[in-house]
Amino acid sequence: MSVKVPTQAVPLMLKVYKDVFPKVHRELNSWKEEAELIPDPELRTQALASIASKTFHCEGGGIYALLAEERMGEAVRFIVAYQTISDYLDNLCDRSTSMDPDDFRQLHQSMTDALTPSNELKDYYAFRKEKNDGGYLENLVRTCQSVLRLSKEYKVTEPYTTRLGCLYNDLQVHKHVKEEERLPRLKSWFENHQEKGQNLKWYEFSACTGSTLGIFCLVSYALAGKMNKSLAERIEESYFPYMQGLHILLDYYIDQEEDRIEGDLNFCSYYEHEEMMKERFVYFVEQTNRSIQSLPDRGFHEMVYEGLVGMYLADHKVKAIQHAKDFVRSMLKASGKKATFFYINTKMYNRFRGFKTAL
Repeated sequence: MSVKVPTQAVPLMLKVYKDVFPKVHRELNSWKEEAELIPDPELRTQALASIASKTFHCEGGGIYALLAEERMGEAVRFIVAYQTISDYLDNLCDRSTSMDPDDFRQLHQSMTDALTPSNELKDYYAFRKEKNDGGYLENLVRTCQSVLRLSKEYKVTEPYTTRLGCLYNDLQVHKHVKEEERLPRLKSWFENHQEKGQNLKWYEFSACTGSTLGIFCLVSYALAGKMNKSLAERIEESYFPYMQGLHILLDYYIDQEEDRIEGDLNFCSYYEHEEMMKERFVYFVEQTNRSIQSLPDRGFHEMVYEGLVGMYLADHKVKAIQHAKDFVRSMLKASGKKATFFYINTKMYNRFRGFKTAL
């Protein structure tokens, strides 16, 4: 018996709140308990900080578990583990005691191994002084591998997830090196991928590689037993570059003030002016909508991008951004009524969650 994926906003959100988020939070709580036992204080601090500050990444990614139908629980387990690796390593590299690209590459080998069930585990901390995480990162990788072994169709899916995963890993290496090396590396990398970078600026291409959504989509369909080569190709082409680019550009948009204070690289800062950024974001919305029309469960994928727009723009951090009201208005108008629904719904959910936390 298959589980029908809701294609209307209200039923989708009810199912997400009722079935997906509780599973996501259970998985995250389990990883938090493991993180608290990490012997090295720096690794423990970054692992716990990544879970505390980036829960919404797992919540958003968890929505794709609906596509796994009866294997929703396994999909959530994979998505939370893989996203937790991503967020943990991002913290390690962003707030790093190292600026060594070999270190960043070795750390992110864990994400390649997580997508490759046949791979042996490596010494992911080989190039840094902090090493003793009590098996935390290895356990995250093993969890991903164990879920992927449940799917016969994953053999068809693997080339596509690993291709997207390798682009993600490349980005994490290039953007975390010494500040003077970042732009030359990112621009050179972009020039070597022009076939996927058509109509994009180098910083937009970089943003497109920084999302895990395509991987979550591919894995969820594989767990549902629906994967074949044709579908895998359509998902990759539909999600990369535009859906993933929209996702990460929105993520960078809301982090502008925070990144300015911390001195972190932010791709939105490379737009020449506010109007250009607004026009390009609207372009990404239009291209995303066009590119997902050939996918099964089209209504679901439409609501994902509409939800991305609504949920990100409802974040409390938007208040600190100059000219945000006009930007939000333009994006909601371009994205349609459902984006506005998600915008309002997310604001209410965040207020409710804040109220519960305060009790």
